[in-house]
Amino acid sequence: MIETPDTGSSRSAFLSRDRFAGIVLIVVAGLIAWQAMALPLGTWRNPGPAYMPLLTAAVMALMAAVVVWQGGGLPLRAMPWPEVRHAALLIAGCAFAAWALERLGYRLTTMILLVFFLGLLERRHPIAVAAVALALPLGSFFLFSDLLRVPLPRGPWGF
Repeated sequence: MIETPDTGSSRSAFLSRDRFAGIVLIVVAGLIAWQAMALPLGTWRNPGPAYMPLLTAAVMALMAAVVVWQGGGLPLRAMPWPEVRHAALLIAGCAFAAWALERLGYRLTTMILLVFFLGLLERRHPIAVAAVALALPLGSFFLFSDLLRVPLPRGPWGF
């Protein structure tokens, strides 16, 4: 009989990177469905505003369940995490955007995010960062707010 070395608990063998990603997607699909339940569902002939988010969450959860069932990939503990700081800063930037959008307005929030992402995280040339951080928020605000009449937050100073 050939003996194999102990590679850890069965839990760590079960929790591969693919299974972990599938579990995270199932949780996200559950959160989408929970938030969508605050809206009227409607019927399949006359769908309400919750219809598409619920359908999307259901498909997402189904595909994530297949990923969990199939498994595969490196065990989560064996994976190298060289970009964990970078990922944490990206998530922090997105959390800032969610907090600041109504408080500071679309244009100012987007400018701050672009300077943070391009200037601090990606370390791009300051002139390029300044050009993108000015042109993109102003241009997209003009497109969506003025031309397409999509209401975007203006912030406390009307900017």
